[in-house]
Amino acid sequence: MHSTDNVGKSQWAVLGDPNGAAFGIIPIVPVEAIPPGAPAGSPPPGTSMGRMTVSNASATCDFYRQVVGWAVQNVEMEDGGERYVDYNMLAGDGSPAAGVCHARGVNVNLPPVWMIYLPVGDLAESLRRVEEEGGRVVKALQGKGGEYVYGAVQDPVGVSLALVPG
Repeated sequence: MHSTDNVGKSQWAVLGDPNGAAFGIIPIVPVEAIPPGAPAGSPPPGTSMGRMTVSNASATCDFYRQVVGWAVQNVEMEDGGERYVDYNMLAGDGSPAAGVCHARGVNVNLPPVWMIYLPVGDLAESLRRVEEEGGRVVKALQGKGGEYVYGAVQDPVGVSLALVPG
């Protein structure tokens, strides 16, 4: 889907990547064009906080590098003694904007969609409430001390997202 204004200038578009995951793009607004009173601490244009897990992370990484303009940083991983790389996608200033991961190791069985990360005060309690509130815990990872460090969940209508301590 694509929208233009009255003179044909692009306003926004919703695209699909090679894995079928939808994502939206909008024109970047220069800092000087942001109206006074914009919320302090708003993320800079072009940044995202999310991660996608797919069977072919290398091709997906290349797609977003070309389409969005992100730089790429390799992240060394290991699964069953075999080494491979996942990817941090970096914004123009070099800060992490997103992640593209292979569907293996700790990321096996995660849906191939962009998952936003929502910080919660008590991750164990939030994960307990997911099913109670009609959702589903897809995967919950615990640290060495037994505390939860990550939870992939689906809400009652099937939207996938990640809960993290925050």
